[in-house]
Amino acid sequence: MKKTGVANLPLHYGKAPRWLFSRMERLSREIICAIIIDKGTKEVLKRLSDPFWFQAFGSILGFDWHSSGLTTTVCGAVKSGFKEISKEYGFYIAGGKGRTSRRTPEEIETVSNIVGLNPKPLIYASRMAAKVDTSGIQDGYQIYHHAFFFTDSGEWTVVQQGMNETSRYARRYHWLGEKVENFVCEPHSGIECEKTSSILNLVAEESDKARKVITSVSKEEPEKVIKELKRINELHLPAEHPVKLSQIRPDRIKKILISTYERVPEDFETLLGMRGVGPKTIRALSLISELTYGVQPSFTDPARFSFAHGGKDGHPYPVNKKVYDESINFLKEAVNKAKIGDTDKLKLLKKLHSMFR
Repeated sequence: MKKTGVANLPLHYGKAPRWLFSRMERLSREIICAIIIDKGTKEVLKRLSDPFWFQAFGSILGFDWHSSGLTTTVCGAVKSGFKEISKEYGFYIAGGKGRTSRRTPEEIETVSNIVGLNPKPLIYASRMAAKVDTSGIQDGYQIYHHAFFFTDSGEWTVVQQGMNETSRYARRYHWLGEKVENFVCEPHSGIECEKTSSILNLVAEESDKARKVITSVSKEEPEKVIKELKRINELHLPAEHPVKLSQIRPDRIKKILISTYERVPEDFETLLGMRGVGPKTIRALSLISELTYGVQPSFTDPARFSFAHGGKDGHPYPVNKKVYDESINFLKEAVNKAKIGDTDKLKLLKKLHSMFR
């Protein structure tokens, strides 16, 4: 898949009650164990990277199907539920919401040291995914949740979410490591959302020339770049232009431009990954690329447009605890039997899946 993975969800207040979250932990664990036994850890990563499957997964677990909280709660339930058995299955989860997301590199390194992995490529993937969805795609959503799923053989998936404070909508971004050929050119793994808008999209395939020019501009004399920015500030762009001049203060980004000039980034990925290079620096360089050199980046939003156990807020109906517990027990028994070679129940689940398909 070469498309960008995004899901838009409205903000809902409140959190999963303990009686529901504890069941989400157990059911999510048994579902993932069943997939690993049947098809391996790579299949779990593939499914988590699919925004449609992830949404269905959250609905099966009984969370609000159209809520922004589905992302954080599902990832939290999987991380908590799998904590004691991660080593047994070779499947690990790092990161989470808010301050927990900032501990992702530390958590990746801890696991890597235990299982004998080189943590650097995984930490780099985690950091670049966050950088791309913050600065490479400027769609008005501030990343506040970052979950990094990985295996003991080094495969990975990222599920992260940003919030738009104005619209009160969240947007979810999905990455699948094995499909990422280039971190800054169509790196995501699927698409799902309700509405799109005109944004600055520097990881679109059609932004390739813009990425090269932006990198080139970042290596020019800082004074020359600042001079161009001040000149552009005097122009009057169309009101609907995705990059707003009011968001750029030339004097404030001079320090960063001195850094890029001195370090001479070899390509856009290196530039984007540099410490201190954020959305405003990228916006400024993009403007120069477009208005001075005539190279326009993509302004196309990379987004496009189940109820097994009910939902936390009573939609489409209240969670049925008895049915929920029966599902957990059925899956738990199926997983335990599969471990000793009895796969009858897993085969039954497969038959049900094929019937619904």
